[in-house]
Amino acid sequence: MGVALLGGLLMAAGGGMAEETVPFPKLPEGAGEISSKAAKTFTTTESGLKYRILRPGTGVKPTAQQKVVANYQGWLFNGRLFDSSYARGMPTTFGLNQVVKGWTEGLQLVGKGGMIELEIPGYLGYGLQGQSGSGIPPNATLHFLVELIDVMD
Repeated sequence: MGVALLGGLLMAAGGGMAEETVPFPKLPEGAGEISSKAAKTFTTTESGLKYRILRPGTGVKPTAQQKVVANYQGWLFNGRLFDSSYARGMPTTFGLNQVVKGWTEGLQLVGKGGMIELEIPGYLGYGLQGQSGSGIPPNATLHFLVELIDVMD
């Protein structure tokens, strides 16, 4: 009886409510395809990161201590693009422990060869300082489309 009551309370508190369907992002030139089985809604982690797997990948998932090779583009809530490896025509290599917390958490959710969309709240991004050189205001929510090309040791 107690378990049933707890389950009912969680459902009433929104634990069982479906998230809103969100259109897929416009893919930049050079990006791979989105899977026909891609999630239409975002999943929210305990930290507040929102993500959806657009293509799961078939390889290993990285750990926070590994380096990855990725193609990505990032934009703000108003749609303004602030960074894109696609536009530079070259993927980027970086350690997952050298980027904003939302990337570190999010990239561990997709396998090599996969594509993920991230919605990173300000406190998991550039925080209260923002990043003036890129035009990212304080506490901005960041949106990214990332293709995980390789995971390195």
